[in-house]
Amino acid sequence: MRKANRAAAGAAAWRVIQNTDGDVSVWKRAGAVPRMIGAKLRGRYPELSTTKLLGMLVLAAYILSPIDFVPELFFLLPGLADDVGAAVWLATMALGESERFVRWERQDQAQQAFRQANEPGRDEAAPGRGAHAHDGDHGAR
Repeated sequence: MRKANRAAAGAAAWRVIQNTDGDVSVWKRAGAVPRMIGAKLRGRYPELSTTKLLGMLVLAAYILSPIDFVPELFFLLPGLADDVGAAVWLATMALGESERFVRWERQDQAQQAFRQANEPGRDEAAPGRGAHAHDGDHGAR
C-alpha cells in the first residue's frame, strides 16, 4: 500500500510539473520562485498565502537540516526516502504556485503598461507639442 501511495504522489507531482498551457515552461517556473517569494515578502503578491509560504520554507529547512542526517547514518534508505518525499512535495508546491505567479506577473505588467499608456497628459497632440511647435526657432538663426 505504501508503495502505491508513493507512486500516486509521484504521478501527481509529474502532472503539476507538466500541467501548463505551453507558455510557462518548467524553467520559467523554477526561475520565478525567488521573484515570487520576494513579491510575497514585499506585499505585492497576496495570492500566495502565508501558510503556504511557511510550509515551503519548513520543507526546505527540513531537507537541508543537518539534524536530518542522523537517521540517514543508521537507516540510509528510509532516511533518504523521507528527504525525497519532502523534496517532491516542495517542488510540486513551488512549481505549481510559481506558474500562477508567472501568469499574475504577466497580467500585472500588462495592467501597468496600460495605465502608463493612458495616463492623463500623455496625448500625442498636446498643445505646443505638435509638428509646428518649433517653426519660429528657424528664423532666429
